[in-house]
Amino acid sequence: MDLLPAEAPQIAKKHRFRSLKLVNVDMDAVLGDKPFGVDYGRLDNGLFYYVRSNAKPRMRAALALAVKAGSVLEEEDERGVAHIVEHLAFSATKKYTNHDIVKFLESIGAEFGACQNAVTSADETVYELFVPVDKPGLLSQAISILAEFSSEVRVSADDLGKERGAVMEEYRGNRNANGRMQDAHWVLMMEGSKYAERLPIGLEKVIRTVSPEIVKQFYRKWYHLHNMAVVAVGDFSDTQSVVELIKTHFGQNYSAPEPPFIPNFPVPSHEEPRFSCFVESEAAGSAVMISYKMPVGELKTVKDYRDLLTESMFLYALNQRFFKISRRKDPPYFSCSAAADVLVRPIKAYIMTSSCKEKGTIEALKSMLIEVARIRQHGFSEREISIVRALLMSEVESAYLERDQVQSTSLRDEYLQHFLRNEPVVGIEYEAQLQKTLLPYITASEVSKYSEKLKTSCSCVIKTVEPRATATVDDLKDVVEKINSLEEERRISPWDDEHIPEEIVSTKPNAGFIVQQIESSNIGATELILSNGMRVCYKCTDFLDDQVLFTGFSYGGLSEIPENEYFSCSMSSTISGEIGVFGYRPSMLMDMLAGKRAEVGFKIGAYMRTFSGDCSPSDLEIALQLVYQLFTTNVTPGEEEVKIVMQMAEEAVRAQERDPLTAFANRVREINYGNSYFFRPIRISDLQKVDPLKACEYFNNCFKDPSTFTVVIVGNIDPATACPLILQYLGGIPKPPEPILHLNRDDLKGLPFTFPATIIREVVYSPMVEAQCSVQLCFPVELKNGSMIEEIHFVGFVSKLLETRILQVLRFKHGQIYSAGVSVFLGGNKPSRTGDVRGDISINFSCDPDISSTLVDLALNEILLLQEEGPSDQDVSAILEIEQRAHENGLQENYYWLDRILRSYQSRIYSGDVGSSFEIQDEGRSKVRNALTPVTAQSALQRILPFPCKKQYTVVILMPQIRFKLLKSFFQYMQNSYGRDAKILAGIAGLTVLALSLWRYSRRTLKS
Repeated sequence: MDLLPAEAPQIAKKHRFRSLKLVNVDMDAVLGDKPFGVDYGRLDNGLFYYVRSNAKPRMRAALALAVKAGSVLEEEDERGVAHIVEHLAFSATKKYTNHDIVKFLESIGAEFGACQNAVTSADETVYELFVPVDKPGLLSQAISILAEFSSEVRVSADDLGKERGAVMEEYRGNRNANGRMQDAHWVLMMEGSKYAERLPIGLEKVIRTVSPEIVKQFYRKWYHLHNMAVVAVGDFSDTQSVVELIKTHFGQNYSAPEPPFIPNFPVPSHEEPRFSCFVESEAAGSAVMISYKMPVGELKTVKDYRDLLTESMFLYALNQRFFKISRRKDPPYFSCSAAADVLVRPIKAYIMTSSCKEKGTIEALKSMLIEVARIRQHGFSEREISIVRALLMSEVESAYLERDQVQSTSLRDEYLQHFLRNEPVVGIEYEAQLQKTLLPYITASEVSKYSEKLKTSCSCVIKTVEPRATATVDDLKDVVEKINSLEEERRISPWDDEHIPEEIVSTKPNAGFIVQQIESSNIGATELILSNGMRVCYKCTDFLDDQVLFTGFSYGGLSEIPENEYFSCSMSSTISGEIGVFGYRPSMLMDMLAGKRAEVGFKIGAYMRTFSGDCSPSDLEIALQLVYQLFTTNVTPGEEEVKIVMQMAEEAVRAQERDPLTAFANRVREINYGNSYFFRPIRISDLQKVDPLKACEYFNNCFKDPSTFTVVIVGNIDPATACPLILQYLGGIPKPPEPILHLNRDDLKGLPFTFPATIIREVVYSPMVEAQCSVQLCFPVELKNGSMIEEIHFVGFVSKLLETRILQVLRFKHGQIYSAGVSVFLGGNKPSRTGDVRGDISINFSCDPDISSTLVDLALNEILLLQEEGPSDQDVSAILEIEQRAHENGLQENYYWLDRILRSYQSRIYSGDVGSSFEIQDEGRSKVRNALTPVTAQSALQRILPFPCKKQYTVVILMPQIRFKLLKSFFQYMQNSYGRDAKILAGIAGLTVLALSLWRYSRRTLKS
């Protein structure tokens, strides 16, 4: 089986990866201290700078100010001050006051959170801006803001008082089950080091009472230009002019004559493993975490780089084994993965994490430890390593092909790591040459040796997490002793590799033919009507040389299903996915796709069935083969696969019942949407009604009839190569003798949806370990058919206006929330071409429980004020600019074009001409933008929301119910975990990701 991507003429470039020359390797050769491709230097005052021209995206710049000062530098009375300084920077400086920085950046289209952000970790603080540079002076002003952050942050009693509430709300938000787990685990890992006592979020007492003088003292001491760097990557005509701007704004700033000494804070190693058993009543499920700490190694020479490649191969190979074990009969865990990451400046760790069934932590731990011991005893097979080698080669090929299309934010992050971690930046071309040269000669034996670093004597920490205690520390110790004995006695059997088929499609289908071809020149797209009835629209782009995206959809989904079959059909995607919808088990398909960049997923929603793919142009054939297999495979339920799925589902449902937010989310749904079976969260009793045969039968029918599907393909497509593949694998899908799920969008059943006609204000009390409070304020929306295109655009602008104003009032004026979100739901009706559209607009935030009702009233008053007096010119200008900048960025992305063409097909004005539909929608956007003024925005607020807004709305507030028993803590399930089927299992599998995420232990102070 060829494990490397095949050559394909459609992406022939001047410098193809396959023709990329190998390099003569000297293992002792130094990778270079100076970063590649950047104007790099240092000002007389000690400030480092990195400036690079990069036109992706056009007319934008990614900026950053990095400061080598984090929470580990705090004294006892300063715990949390590094984070507070970061908040204050956006609040007030010498030149800006009252969050004027935020207002200015939004006025030029740099949205709060997405384009202006910051992060504080134990070792550093980084401020990030993403700004337009298409008008004179914008870049200069953005750089001047970073200069203000570096030395001119204002710390008055008033400034600090305004920001305490927002910081406290962030602190409170961290005190959920997940946050408590992170904190406790951090302390355990860093035991014996100052890092253990310097969590970035700090102490509540310090946040509430720290004086301006102490904050100023920290800022003046540690914010020294010698410990800072400015990074600017963007669409610059030349780098020297940007360097001059940096000199202009930073060059006159001077810190104290001598920079402060930044000490090293060692983290002690330990030969004896540490054990902990966490019990958390709000846990999302049971889990096991095994960590192995070690000093951060240097990355200076080619040999160091080769070692890093070998480590990556080890982790890839280990994760493939873990995945295959999770798909066996009676698996010890639902999911398991391993990763390596730098925890703090001196320490990195290998982390293995698994999620398992309740009372299953001991078996999961055994399996994890045995697998690593098996590798030490028997090693990886050559086949396993060849698969991993192909994966890495595929990844570097993709990066090489897109080396001139890298996002500016990605390059900015590389230079930040050069400054903060001394990571070399050698350029993708040289890195690709290195990998191509080194990878073929890294042996299975070398990769296997990395398992020696995963011994329980290597600063190992083993933890279990359970909602109810079943495992003890003695149980964990017994497992370690038993596995060590088995390994010493060499009684662990070798890995059993399964046979992998050579081809995804064993017999190629007879190609279809084109019945009709239509050119939509206004959007640069071509539409094909195939002989089996499938409609395919493709658009060739040059945004990314190694990306092709596609989505196919057909009308008709779960809203058509009667209640007695609903739960079976709603679980159909999950059950079928575990069995294998592409003709092979997932674990087998993983190996078959090694070295290929091709992914295909599927979804069954309320009104549509969809499949989506992402592939390299060279692997388009593989991706289309997967689609062909999706339509031609008849999934039949196997006892073991169904058993695993139902176990995972039951664990997830029980986790919902433990989650304080579940009762809140359930009540919100019940009030706003009625107690319909469609909106109701799934229960254990519902799972017992699931019929696996019915589930698979429904899934097979959902993806059976090609004549009902429209497929949109966007990316680096060569029609001469792509069209024959489309005809063979999409046109070759057999059309069934009788239509299957051939439904008219106008005849679909609407979801049962009734928004309350009166005001409802309700408090939901839920038991909690620590007090949390969430608020959801919701208004009904009804859009009339006659002006639907414009109204949908107005809804987008109104929702952004509401979010901006709520944040201004509750965060910036009153300082009582951390962030606010506004979401729009317009799924209350079937997607017909004639009816009105109903739904809701909801505003949600978390806050201090004691003032939740007051903040709701403040929000209602502000919305009413907008309805009665209208927004300001500045408000309207800012949301127009934010939308325009997002639109401009989107026009350079395949995802954006894919979404817009899909929406053109799905628009109610579509009548067979996608180009015309696209144009009408575009004109609708332009019409609304041109018409949007304070007066028209006010009119939209009155028209779209109830007017006055206080006459019809719902408010649900989650409040803590007093608990008398204090429990130890660990995981919290995802906030929206009341979703069903795929969401349930994604949540369980996500425990692993959640656990791994804590290693980048930082606290974003602005929403990201």
